[in-house]
Parts: sequence; structure tokens; C-alpha cells
Amino acid sequence: MSEAQPNVMRLRLGGALKMLRRRAGLNLDDAAARIGLPSGATLSKVENAKRLVAVTALDAYFTAYGIEEGDARREEIRKLATLAGSTRRANLLRQYGDAVPDPFADYLELEELAAQADIYASQVIPGVLQTSAYAHAVIDGGRRWRTEREVRTFAELRMQRSAVLTRETPLPVWCILDEAALRRVMGGPAVMAEQLHHLLALHERHPHVQIQVLPFTTGAHPAQDGSHTIFRFDAGSPVVVVEPMTTSLYLEEDADVGQYDVNFNHLRTQALDTKRSRTFIRDVIKEIR
Repeated sequence: MSEAQPNVMRLRLGGALKMLRRRAGLNLDDAAARIGLPSGATLSKVENAKRLVAVTALDAYFTAYGIEEGDARREEIRKLATLAGSTRRANLLRQYGDAVPDPFADYLELEELAAQADIYASQVIPGVLQTSAYAHAVIDGGRRWRTEREVRTFAELRMQRSAVLTRETPLPVWCILDEAALRRVMGGPAVMAEQLHHLLALHERHPHVQIQVLPFTTGAHPAQDGSHTIFRFDAGSPVVVVEPMTTSLYLEEDADVGQYDVNFNHLRTQALDTKRSRTFIRDVIKEIR
């Protein structure tokens, strides 16, 4: 087993194993001895996501903690271990690491490993749905990158992210776009028109991409605080990512996730249905040309 930098899914796995140990009434040293690890310090690294755990090694943990065959927690933790050990984002992070702010590395991992992404976008089309020209305009206008090369590199990364929509098992995305995101003309009319046509094409070609528009006429709504994404997984509870200006907030507490779940369902009912949303987007394209 190798040392690893903590990330969201490994932290979740470590937390689940720690909970099993505590419920078994074992301290780190006693648990490590039962599992066959060198020391309690080694087990602490596992629980704090500093040491990887292979799926095949989990049976020793289950035996040590009295988790019997047939217990649903076995399969749940095996799935978490599979997600935590995934290297599917490793190539992107190696290639674009210099352009990725630290919190965003976690977002990339969540986006890759999620079984569903529910997105509310208040001002800008979400990165995974952007065209290259639109992404460049958004990134350049954000003034967070110092050089044109950095802008170009991060825009290229956004294009690579879109592969989650066309991979063998594509990521289902349900996106609710505030009207402001459609009317804020990024990069000029031609760039914006191309972006809106791209949204229509995604919606028409990929049944796993659903897009609704939340028009200004809706008035007050549950997501007035801003953009957020709810990532859902085959194992473990969802994670909500809230996107203020300078960083991202990762929410996993049941109360927080539950509130965003309820809010997103309200947004779906308040937004235009998918058919009327397509008509709305076509009308906006006509207006900006």
C-alpha cells in the first residue's frame, strides 16, 4: 500500500472505517493487531486518507470489526474503496496540475466518479457544458489567471472535462440554468450564440443531459444564494459543492445535503420544462444576433 494525498473519496472511506472501529470498541493499536497492520499509526494513516486500502484488503477489516457476511455495510464500503482508488482523473491532474487550484482537484474527482450531477447555474454556463471559445472568454474575464497561457491551459482542461458526457458510462447531468446565464454575453454575440447552440445539441444528442431554464419571471426561488452542484454516487451520500468567488465549499452533512436536495426539486418544478426550455434558448439566440 502506498502513501496518498487526502482527497474527498479517500476521506469518506477512511471515515467509514473509523466508524466501524469505534463501534467495535477498539483503539487504534488493538484494531491494527487484529487486522494485521504493523501499528496503530499505520491504521491512523488509513483512517485519515494518507494510506490507500485495496478492496481485497477489506475482509481483514470486516473480520476485525465483526462485520459479518451479508451485512450491507460490506458492499457499501467496497464500493467506496473502488471509488477512492480510482485513477481515472490522474492523467488530467498530471497534465494540467499547474492550472488547477487545490480545491478544484477535489471537484474534478467528484465529477469523474459521480453517478449523477444536479447543477444549478446562476450566472455562467457550467464548465462541463461549455464550448472552447466560451470557456476562454469566461476564464479570461474572471481575472484569476496571470498570463494568456494560463487562461488557454485552463480552458483546454474544461474541454477535457466534457469527456464525462461521452465516455462508455456517461455522467447523467440535470442542469437548471438561470436566465442570467443565457443572457450574459460572454466573448461577444458569435461566441455566445455558438455556446447556446451547443447546449441545444447536447440536449438533443444525449438523453442523459437534461437542461431546464429558470426565467426571470419566476421571481424568488430557493437557490438565490448562487450556483451549486449536487454530486450523487453509487456508494456513500451525496456531496454538495457551493461556489463562492474565492473557493468552493464541500458539504456532506445530512442536514445540508437534504436542504439542497429539497431546493433542487423545487427549482425543477419552478423552471420551464425541457421542451419549453429549448424554445426559450432558441429565442435568446435570435435576440443576441
